[in-house]
Amino acid sequence: MRREWWVLAAAVALVWLLLRLEAMLMPFFAGMILAYLADPLANRLERWGLSRPLAVSAVFLVLLALLAVGLLVLIPLLVQQLRQFGEVTPGIFEWLETVLAPQIQAWTGFDVAAELDNVQETLAEHWQDAGGYLAQVLGQVGRSGMAFVTWVTYVSLIPVVTFYLLLDWKRLMGSLRDLLPRGWEADTVRLVGRCDEVLSAFLRGQLLVMLSLGVIYGLGLTLMGVRFGVLIGLISGLASIVPFLGFIVGISIALIVAFFQFGTWLALLGVVAVFSVGQIIESTVLQPKLLGDRIGLHPVAVIFAVLAGGNLFGFTGVLLALPAAAVIMVLLRELNDRYKSSTLYDATLARRDLDRPHDEEAP
Repeated sequence: MRREWWVLAAAVALVWLLLRLEAMLMPFFAGMILAYLADPLANRLERWGLSRPLAVSAVFLVLLALLAVGLLVLIPLLVQQLRQFGEVTPGIFEWLETVLAPQIQAWTGFDVAAELDNVQETLAEHWQDAGGYLAQVLGQVGRSGMAFVTWVTYVSLIPVVTFYLLLDWKRLMGSLRDLLPRGWEADTVRLVGRCDEVLSAFLRGQLLVMLSLGVIYGLGLTLMGVRFGVLIGLISGLASIVPFLGFIVGISIALIVAFFQFGTWLALLGVVAVFSVGQIIESTVLQPKLLGDRIGLHPVAVIFAVLAGGNLFGFTGVLLALPAAAVIMVLLRELNDRYKSSTLYDATLARRDLDRPHDEEAP
């Protein structure tokens, strides 16, 4: 068999193996992504004089401290705001039925009130059944104890895998480079560098942008006295994975909440001011400092990658969606560059190659 066929057979076997082991690979892929994200911080601590084990341990202590503070402060606050949202929901539906629905019916002739009644009944029914659903889930967990233990084991493995991968990251990268065929090394290293540029720009940079925007929106709305400010900030930050989507979703929710809470134009202008300040900070500080001139993924590519990954491989597919999309994008750009410089794209290139020896032989 030709060498190319052996490479193709090995790639097919690898994909088949990954599909077969998809469930147990989740902690390893999650640990790999976390190690990749934390490696620059560990490298910086090493440059400051710490050994690699001490640098990795310091990174882990910082991450665990941030996680503990976030869980102790953020989770109770979110639970409280969700409970408050459930309490004000009937008032929102009442306003929609008594004020907004008659106006829409007068303008369009469409009876919105009947549809709102159906929606409210459906929400109330499911809300009342939530306790029964929870009991069924807990019962299923009790009957499937082994599956629950397996899930807890996988989650517990994530920090362990992350620690050891981060500890040996440089050695692993060097070993992989040594395994490359010598004829492929230069092109492979160049393409991997381009992939790293896109991944670092999107994963590290965009995640920091999302976190910063969530804090700005949540803090600004909370200082204004808007209800559910932290919850709205969290939703806006998560939605900011797609440019402008977090702004659109967040300001829409915040305007509705401020309207029902205060009922004044001044409150609505305050919400607009908070989100405008967030956008100004993002465009003038966050994007230049955290992303720079590096090109990330197109928003449509992000949406498609996440949905396709989750559809095909579940949670593991979601974890791998963005890295895989970045690698595919880099490879497609490489193919595009090679195609543009080929004779298939421009026939004059072939004539230049044929004419060049004659030009060199001329006096």
